[in-house]
Formats: sequence, C-alpha cells, structure tokens
Amino acid sequence: MPNPPRTRAAALTAAALLLSSLLTGCGGDDSGDEDLTAQELSWKACPTPSQAQGGAGSPSPLPDGGSWQCATMKAPRDWNDPKGDTIDIELIRARTSGAENRRIGSLIFNFGGPGLSGVTTLPSFGDAYEKLRTRYDLVSFDPRGVGRSSPVLCENDQQLDAFFQQDTTPDDAAERTELLDNTKEFNEACEENSEGMLPHVRTTDAARDMDLLRQVLGDDKLYYFGISYGTELGGVYAHLFPQNVGRAVFDAVVDPTQNSEQGTLGQVKGFQLALDNFAEDCTSKTEDCPIGDTAQDVKDRIAKLLKDLDSKPIQGVFPRDLTQSAATNGIAQALYSKDLWQYLTEGLEQAYDGDGRILMLLSDSLNGRSENGEYSNITAANISINCADDKPRYTPEYVERKLPEFRAASPLFGDAFAWSLLSCTDWAVPGAADHPDVSAPGAAPILVVGNTGDPATPYEGAQRMVEALGAGVGVQLTYKGQGHGAYNSKNKCVQDAVNGYLLDGKVPATGTVCS
Repeated sequence: MPNPPRTRAAALTAAALLLSSLLTGCGGDDSGDEDLTAQELSWKACPTPSQAQGGAGSPSPLPDGGSWQCATMKAPRDWNDPKGDTIDIELIRARTSGAENRRIGSLIFNFGGPGLSGVTTLPSFGDAYEKLRTRYDLVSFDPRGVGRSSPVLCENDQQLDAFFQQDTTPDDAAERTELLDNTKEFNEACEENSEGMLPHVRTTDAARDMDLLRQVLGDDKLYYFGISYGTELGGVYAHLFPQNVGRAVFDAVVDPTQNSEQGTLGQVKGFQLALDNFAEDCTSKTEDCPIGDTAQDVKDRIAKLLKDLDSKPIQGVFPRDLTQSAATNGIAQALYSKDLWQYLTEGLEQAYDGDGRILMLLSDSLNGRSENGEYSNITAANISINCADDKPRYTPEYVERKLPEFRAASPLFGDAFAWSLLSCTDWAVPGAADHPDVSAPGAAPILVVGNTGDPATPYEGAQRMVEALGAGVGVQLTYKGQGHGAYNSKNKCVQDAVNGYLLDGKVPATGTVCS
C-alpha cells in the first residue's frame, strides 16, 4: 500500500528541479571463496544511473572541475555464509581536494530512506560537503537491495501508478478489502521479482557491508555521516563494531527505542508540527497568505481539500488525477524542507482552483517517479528493509482500534499513517526485532544532531539515541529549526560544530544549542 515512508529523507534537490520545470514551463552471484577484504576496487567514470537508482543524468563535475568516480565492491549475499555467493555493492567517491598529507580517510555517507541511492544522492548535493572534502574522500553507496546493489523489485511502472493512486484511508468494508488486496498483491510481487534478496536486506547486513567497505578502502576506523535512517544504520554499526567507530555524525535522528507503531505515531506528530509551523509561517508574514487568513484557516482548508478529493479527484499530471492519497503524500513531501514551503503554498492555491499538478509532482518526488513515468526502487526498498527489520505485524482490526490515537495526533495525517502499518502484513520474511540495538560501549564519541522542527525524525529521538548509545558515546547537539535534518539547513553554528568534529576532532560540548 502507499506508505507514508518511515525515516525517508526527501530528495529535495530533485523535487525543486522538477517543480521549477513545471512552474517555468550492476550485479550477479559469484563464488565468494576469495578474501573479500583484500579486493581491489576499480574506480572509473560513473555510468548513467539505472532506473532503480532514479534514472537521472550522470553526476555534474565537482566544484573544482574534478569528476566523480564509481566502483563495485563484492559482499557476501548472506552474511551467515560469508564464503558463499556474493552480490555487488555500487560505490561513488570524490577524491579529497586537500593535500594528501592532511587526508584523514574516507567519509562514508548514508542519506536515509531506507531506500535512497547514495550513488545518485551524494552528487546531487553539489558543494554542500566541499569543506569536508578538504580532508576526506567523500564516499557513498547503494545499500544492498537499493539502486544498482542487487535491487529488490516489486511492481512495474504502470502498476505503481495505480498503487499510488489508491485510497489509503478506507471508509468502509469494501475499501478496506481493496486496500488489503492491493497490499497483498504488492508484497507478493516483491517476493516474486527480487530474486531471493528479501531475507538479506536487513540493516545489520548493510552495517556489515559498511565494515567491509571500511577495510577495502584501507581505513582503520569508520568515518561516517548518517542522515535520517542513516542514523539507525550508523547506530547498528556502532553496536556491532564499537571498536571500529572513528569520527561519526548522526543528523535527523531515528529514535532507536521505538517499534514500528511507535515510530510511525511519532512521525504523525512530527508532520503535524511541521504543518502547524508552515501554516503559522504563511499567515504571520506581512503580505496576505493566499491559502488562509489564519493558521487554523489554512489547516481547515487543507482538510476540506483532502475530504473533497476522497470522492472527487482533480486534474493532476496527465493522464493521472490528484487523489486524496497523492495530495497527502505531496503535502508530506513539501514539509520535509522549508525550501519547499513556497511550492506547497502555490500547489494548494492551484489545487483550490482545480489544478493538482504541483501537489502531484511533490507526491511523485516522494515516491521516486521521474518525469518520464519511470520509478526508482525507493518504495520497494523502503518497505522491504523496514519489513525485514521490524518484527511487529499488524491486523486491520488492530489499526482500527488505533485510529483515534493517530487522529488525535494529526487530523490530517493520522489515518494514512495508521493504515500504513499494514505494509508488512503477510510479508514473506519475518522481521528481525522490535527495534534496533544501538548500544555501543567503548565507541568513540558520536555527534548526534537533533532538529526541533523535524517532521520525519522528531527531535525527541536524538536524546533517546544518545541514551541508547551509552555513557560517553553520544554527544547531543540541538538545532532550533525547520525541516528534515540540520547540516544542510546551512546553519553556520551547526556546520561549524560538525566540521570541527569531523575535520579536527573537536567534540562540541554536550547540550550545545544552535538557532
């Protein structure tokens, strides 16, 4: 079922480019007998991204005119059988721009999801990490099951168009049955089309891949920058390999103490907070807010729009209409970043006049749909990794009992997020645990950055991550801001603290606050 994705970092650059356009007008199974830590990577010019990676153009040159390089690393398909068959893990890097004698090592990025392609995401940030490149090679990867790394695949593009149009907030028994049937069809397609990868995409598997990557890159320690779900991956790595943790930063922090229901409810509250802040921002400006007279009026008008769309969709991106579900996803996507609020305002204004194109483009961006109608595998990977990780399985009856609690948390997002709990019902692979174990006694300090206005990873998760990592490991930094994450907000205080730690080893005082 269309799933308001848990812990997914938005592809904000792609979304902005897509909207601006409207407004202006390699792997296989091999024998794994060799010592994989001794493999040598063959770095070459990056190929054009695959459809599963998002199908965009090749990465633009680096700010200094240099080129991104790509390579393939082999990893065990099944970490319980490390000498068995292997899979390919796709990598990308930018060599350090600084003097070799000042190079620290490789700084490995994971941008979240789960399901985002690091190979396409790292270059999309352009010069955002140029200062970090003065002492590191910048490296990212497609985690197993994602992009070009033995991707899990579910439904085809035509089926996904229908999948994201369906009603995800059933009002009666017939709609509920249709939602359950569609969810079962999607999950069966994942099992059928993923070539046996579903049991091998857990976060613990990806963490072991990262430790292999550390060794293959020649680093004694893992230098790491994890964003959104990347903080969960980093926490799991720290638990499994505390002695190998170097300088690490967690930004937009997943709460590691929550099960899937608790995490989803936390996101409901987070998106409602972001919506409240968006409405207040629009109506508090000196000029008139075009979508409401007061903050409450803005939210009331959005609620009416969604109610009307439930029975009567409007024009979207031809030939698709904007449904209630697509509009909800489009609004959620825009709340990931304050940079997208202007598009949300314009999209709502146009939707009230019967034109749903902007909201649909926002929804398409969230779902990994390109302008040519092709989907990346972000949704397939997101659901597959979450379902492999998360032990709980929920029934429709349980969700119905929980609806009042979710609606109280957010009248707008509550129903859709509550019903998304059924995504793993009848999944082919059992979930691993109620929540990840991130305890990492003895690990080096990890800088944990929480954003008070974060919709997708609510601020409270940062403190809980610090506590779960254990005494002397987690160091909390608070950013009083909006949007998903802090470093890429360009807040100087946050960037100085992160850069100071990663580049010079200066650990900020715990409890530091940036605004």
